[in-house]
This record gives sequence, structure tokens and C-alpha cells, in this order.
Amino acid sequence: MSKTKKEVKKKKGENPMRMIGVEKITLNFSAGKDQNLLNKGVQLLEHISGVKPVLTKTNKRIPTWGLRPGLPIGCKITLRGEKAEALLLRLLKAKSMTLQDSSFDGNGNISFGIHEYINIPDVKYEPDIGIIGLQVSITLRRPGFRVKNRSVKKSFVGKNHVVNKDESINYFVNKYGVKLGEA
Repeated sequence: MSKTKKEVKKKKGENPMRMIGVEKITLNFSAGKDQNLLNKGVQLLEHISGVKPVLTKTNKRIPTWGLRPGLPIGCKITLRGEKAEALLLRLLKAKSMTLQDSSFDGNGNISFGIHEYINIPDVKYEPDIGIIGLQVSITLRRPGFRVKNRSVKKSFVGKNHVVNKDESINYFVNKYGVKLGEA
């Protein structure tokens, strides 16, 4: 028995390849050339996530800023899977479950800053760190994105399969109850 076009359209939203999920969360801290601040940032990211951060280093020489190649200027952590899902809800609560429309880009990425880490639930003030903030980046994806990263027979992800801005906003509003604030 063949299905009518109407029945196929009803099931289009139920396609498992169209389901959106969190691929990764990246926590960033930038200190510039101040190594004491960088050490505090490393402690902060380890305190929040329980994972040791990776240092980011400069590639270019910028004499006016006092930067040279290989100088550590920041640190970052990438979380995936269950750890990312658990931390995401806490990070959204630190922003009072409100994100700006400008935080969403057209490729399924969301970025926002947290001005004071003590706003994150279950994170206590550390006197060694002081009061500093961090940057959060969240990447959303659908199943099937592996085709652009695999080593054999790489391919492109079609434009209909990429997570766009409206889909990202709907995902956060429906799954986490996020409200959109004004920019």
C-alpha cells in the first residue's frame, strides 16, 4: 500500500535524521599576556568542569600588544555527551534562562558570556581565583554530520541538513525553556 503525500509530510518531523542535539560545549577564557590571570583562568575552568583545560597560544607576533608566537594567552575546555548536557543547564541558569537573539548564528552555534562565575549554580567562590568571567560556545548538530569529518570519502553536509538560526532558537525554547531577551 502506498502512502499519500499528506501522510509523508506528517511523518517528516519524526525523521530521526532531523533531530537536533548538542554536539559540544566549549568554555573559553582569554587573559592576553597576563600570566597570573591565565593561571586563575585555568583554575576557574577546572573548578567549573572538573576537566584540565588546554592552553591556547598565539600564532602571530604583534609587538604593540607584547605578543610573540607560542605565548600562552588563554585556555579552553571542550565537553561532549552527558557532561555537556549536565553543564549546559547550569550555564543557562547562570544567564537566568535568557539568551539574546544575537547569541545565535546561522550554523547552529550559540555563544554567550558569563560575567561572574559565581552565578553558575553549584559553583562556589574561590578566593584564589577572585571574580572573573568566561565565554561559552555551544554547537548543535544533526545525525549525519560525520560525512564532513570522516577520513575516507569526505563529503559536504547539504544546506537543508545544517541547523539554522530559527531551528537553534526553537530547540532551546522547547527543550530548555529559554526566553529570548532584547539585544
